[in-house]
Amino acid sequence: MQNEIFLIKISGEDKPGLTSAITAILAENNINILDMGQAVIHNTLSLGILAEIPVEANSNRSVLKDLLFKAYTLQIHIDFEVITPESYADWVNLQGKDRYIITMLAEKITAQQISEVTEIIYKQGLNIDLITRLSGRVPLSDVNTHQHTRACIELSVRGKPNDTQQVTAGFLEISQNYGLDIAFQKDDIFRRNRRLVCFDMDSTLIQTEVIVELARKHGVGDKVHEITESAMRGEIDFKESFRRRVALLEGLSEDVMKDIADNLPITEGADRLITQLKALGYKIAILSGGFTYFGKTLQKRFGLDYVFANELEIKDGFLTGKHVGEIVDGERKAFLLKELAKKEGIQLEQVIAVGDGANDLPMLKLAGLGIAYHAKPIVKKNASHSISTVGLDGILYLLGLRDRDIDL
Repeated sequence: MQNEIFLIKISGEDKPGLTSAITAILAENNINILDMGQAVIHNTLSLGILAEIPVEANSNRSVLKDLLFKAYTLQIHIDFEVITPESYADWVNLQGKDRYIITMLAEKITAQQISEVTEIIYKQGLNIDLITRLSGRVPLSDVNTHQHTRACIELSVRGKPNDTQQVTAGFLEISQNYGLDIAFQKDDIFRRNRRLVCFDMDSTLIQTEVIVELARKHGVGDKVHEITESAMRGEIDFKESFRRRVALLEGLSEDVMKDIADNLPITEGADRLITQLKALGYKIAILSGGFTYFGKTLQKRFGLDYVFANELEIKDGFLTGKHVGEIVDGERKAFLLKELAKKEGIQLEQVIAVGDGANDLPMLKLAGLGIAYHAKPIVKKNASHSISTVGLDGILYLLGLRDRDIDL
């Protein structure tokens, strides 16, 4: 005679030994566990056990009776649901479906934000399997004032989206309307096995554009700004604008560069992020359209593995207005990213790229996880993922790390 399948649903105040007591009864009766899941929210337990129970000699009734009595003594609620063989077979067949991870990140997460995100999930034919909080517990006073708070929840969903582009576009609209960062990643082996992170430098690892600081110190800030605006309008390309701006720095003392390098404003969360990435064994690179002089300063401070940027020519302690070597533009960044992946013996899907500008888009699109960080709208629109609500260490959530996993 075929065994019966029961879904055992338990809820109540969480207490030590509860799961042990329930499973001990199942063990005494040699019950086969087909699936099991448990969650605790504010000291309230929700436990589900899918169990295969023999029907001979009314053993199923004896097991259920023992479970009911144990629930009574533990002062918890227990319920049973019979699962038909057809329903179980359908459930088993779902295990081959695609899986995605949706990460929601903001100063605080509201019911409205969750409602908007889950509506898209529903309309796209996806099903939520698991919801997990990655951020730590926040005192109520901080939640109400938004002071130095962050909230992150991760949704594991199953199925094939009706239209992946609509998913991305819908999440981008929610992000813009509700102050929420949303990452939508395929849950595959590469997501859990990233090995290399490539950062832009200016306005990403540091909160300034170094060429602007140099130009201001040299009294040519307005002229550099005019060239930059011309490049943004598409009148000249990046390489030509770079040459013109560097030429304006002719005669600037290296002492000025050293003073700026010694006082670089590090982006919020950079220290925490890099410390954790290094602890996990990641290789870390700077791929920048800025200057090697400042990239080397950051390399020394953080212990970075690689720095690729533009080399300014210095003679007798002063800038000549020229550069040395090939200009690092967007295409060059993408090329360097590929070369580093090859050198490290990893696939592009295992690379993370982070940047804020249009010249970062080639590497953001090439990397397995490309993140536009506090970027301009056009960059956010064209990047697969973006972070705008918190510091750089928000990237750790996109890797699936919880606050309790991270060395503070």
